[in-house]
Amino acid sequence: MNLVDAAWEFEHSVECDALRDFCWSYWTNIANWDDPPAKFRLEGPFEDGSRITTELPGQTLVSVIRDVRAGRAATIEVNLPNAAFCFYWSFEDLEAERTLISQRLVLSGEDAAIFLDQAKVMGETGPEGVKKLVAAMERARSLIS
Repeated sequence: MNLVDAAWEFEHSVECDALRDFCWSYWTNIANWDDPPAKFRLEGPFEDGSRITTELPGQTLVSVIRDVRAGRAATIEVNLPNAAFCFYWSFEDLEAERTLISQRLVLSGEDAAIFLDQAKVMGETGPEGVKKLVAAMERARSLIS
């Protein structure tokens, strides 16, 4: 499948008041993924090739972790019939012990158009989800400061 030719993509970033290593550690701990009604299960360590199962009402999705650059970036690839939906995450150092957390969503593949409406919903809800994640990271960091 050619993932270069995107049928749709969306990107956003949020600044977090925590060091990059803390943000990465928090994010790669699947127990911290709070997105009801979804429930997440990581099979193995957070590394290339490990699978994440997402349980939703009436639907189960299996994702594969790709391109892990520990402490800096990773891709979560959801395999769909003749398509893929990828979540590219990156964590960049900013001044004053802050981190820029970016998420790029990309829908690609031969039958990507079938999933376009669902992808666009993710584009609408994604920024709020990342803001919620950052708020949780900042709360967790404040508990250890």
